[in-house]
Amino acid sequence: MNIRPSRRSRNVLVDMTPLIDVVFLLLIFFMVSTTFDKQTQLKVDLPEASAQAEENQDQKTIAITIDAKGQFYLDDQELVTHDVDTLKRALQKAAADRTDIPVTVTSDRQAPFQAVMMVMDAAGQLGLSHLSFLARSSQAEE
Repeated sequence: MNIRPSRRSRNVLVDMTPLIDVVFLLLIFFMVSTTFDKQTQLKVDLPEASAQAEENQDQKTIAITIDAKGQFYLDDQELVTHDVDTLKRALQKAAADRTDIPVTVTSDRQAPFQAVMMVMDAAGQLGLSHLSFLARSSQAEE
């Protein structure tokens, strides 16, 4: 008589389908819920209005002024026409093919926003990425 229990080899199969489904659902969830940030090519340094700005006289700067009518002045000289092409040519001539020159933009409070955007666009197309905007100190109004 054989007292030993008989050992039957059982093939244990693990069903991987639910695990794969869960992994794909997690992947889809993270892909949909992730926000994608678009990097800007134009870096803009906005000054604080309450602090005094330090001026570096050693480095050449390009000063662009926009009046209330949206007319451009490059280093206190009015441009002949007030379109993007003229502004780009004037900026390119003033920058002398350098892209590290800081550009200072001063605009009137009543200046059209389109004029400011044109200056930013022209500077960005020429690779001038060091833009700063001047603001009047809040203490000066008091």
